[in-house]
Amino acid sequence: MDCIKFIVYNVLLSALSFLCEAKGKPSLGLVGNSTGVTRSTSGGTVLVGGGTDVDAAMQWMINKSGCGDFVVIRASGTDAYNSYIYDLGCANSVETLLINSPTLANDPEVDTKIRGAEALFIAGGDQADYVNYWKGTKVQDALNYLRNVKKVPIGGTSAGCAILGQSYFSALKGSVTSSQALTNPYHTYVTLGYNDFLSLPYLSNVITDSHFSSRDRTGRLVTFLARMNKEYGVVGRGIGVDESTAVCIENDGKSKVFGSGTAFFLSQNGSPNTPETCVSGSPLHWYRNRQAVIVYKIAGSQLGSGSFDLTTWSPVSGGVSQYYYVDHGTLGIS
Repeated sequence: MDCIKFIVYNVLLSALSFLCEAKGKPSLGLVGNSTGVTRSTSGGTVLVGGGTDVDAAMQWMINKSGCGDFVVIRASGTDAYNSYIYDLGCANSVETLLINSPTLANDPEVDTKIRGAEALFIAGGDQADYVNYWKGTKVQDALNYLRNVKKVPIGGTSAGCAILGQSYFSALKGSVTSSQALTNPYHTYVTLGYNDFLSLPYLSNVITDSHFSSRDRTGRLVTFLARMNKEYGVVGRGIGVDESTAVCIENDGKSKVFGSGTAFFLSQNGSPNTPETCVSGSPLHWYRNRQAVIVYKIAGSQLGSGSFDLTTWSPVSGGVSQYYYVDHGTLGIS
């Protein structure tokens, strides 16, 4: 009996050891050529609003990668992006890395794989995981290196989009609705970060949001801008992206909007137009003659014919403009 117990114990111990080792392996799989290549790349940033992926945006990234090695990173989920991206174009390879701890985010193998990419995409999930696992690690440094030094295209969808701005909604206490944010701009769930994670071209003083229309997120994005002005003293800007829609930002700051939805480019309407009331426990009041925030709405299309210039924060082609304001917690449009 003791012998049987000893055998069972060792089998279980071996199985547990195997599972622990497997859990610590970052790669969920690779398709294509396992031998990496070096390609000439062109930088860019892609903001995807979640939902169905936008083929044109992925192809835009692949083309900018010079048909090099494409890396997907996430903190949960599967390798489903591998075959999808590989089948869209000429990528040499597509590999998904599961990075679900600070330990893995500081792993030299992960660092090498990310820095070797000619394109990188951040999958959806929970941005709180990305903040908790990746901020202050080698992953953060590698992402900033890719876009700013190596000049490769970087993109993200849903939660992956939410962390790409200089300011970001961290969701560390959970998600927040527009109603909650407008009623109290310092609601427990309104957790923002600023200038301590990613630093991508043309997204300084910008906060992004996804699933924009389908989840009624206009009010919360306006609240985020109010908080950015109050907390950081900046003229806040925001980009809200609908599902099945992508904003592709070129190296010169001009962007194209692909997909079936709309992209919303918001800005505080000049430095004097600060919120009248933005304090804890009271409804947001940001009226300013009903012109507190100016917004440009650019519809997506298959060819990306609608365009917006982030350097001047003005439309290039297509789109309409309007104003948002908040009257004691109630969002208005003029």
